[in-house]
Amino acid sequence: MATYYIQQNLLTAKYPTIVRNEAGEPLYLMIGKWGNRGDVLSLYTLNGDLVAKVKQSRVAFKQGARFDLYLGDEKVGILHRFLQQYLDLYYIFKLKWWVVGNIPQHQYQIKRHNGMVMTMQKYYHATGDFYELDVTDDADAPLCICIASVLDYWLRNRSTQHSFISPNKVPNLDIQSFEKKTEKSDL
Repeated sequence: MATYYIQQNLLTAKYPTIVRNEAGEPLYLMIGKWGNRGDVLSLYTLNGDLVAKVKQSRVAFKQGARFDLYLGDEKVGILHRFLQQYLDLYYIFKLKWWVVGNIPQHQYQIKRHNGMVMTMQKYYHATGDFYELDVTDDADAPLCICIASVLDYWLRNRSTQHSFISPNKVPNLDIQSFEKKTEKSDL
């Protein structure tokens, strides 16, 4: 398991963002922008190799945009948002990963059928607010970092229809009930 830190304000500022490890050493550089169809956010190693990228493939006002996930240049997943009343719920097609979020607490989990992929929570430091990503398998880290950037984008740009959410009404991040429902509906 590895831990990564991304400064929160830099993800949406359209500036290059450095992803660091627990020791504060820079590991990746994230470059790109959001907002329009076709916009891309790319993740590079510090020696300039493309590791992963996320591309905004659709802009939709009701349920948010859809994002294509790439590992290198190979498309490996499609991140789609399902609007929920008390929490954020996302599904990553092809990878079959669920992303569940506690909006007021800035806490997210990515799960697959056989376990945890990543947890993401807010981390407060004297130098600023960060997202702390705990990734179970280092091979999943580039995709998890790209997914974290999308979660930050949706968190900052969610519509006012979510303003009724209260921190006291947010349920536990357990997704087993959602998995059972989707098995029945054949998502």
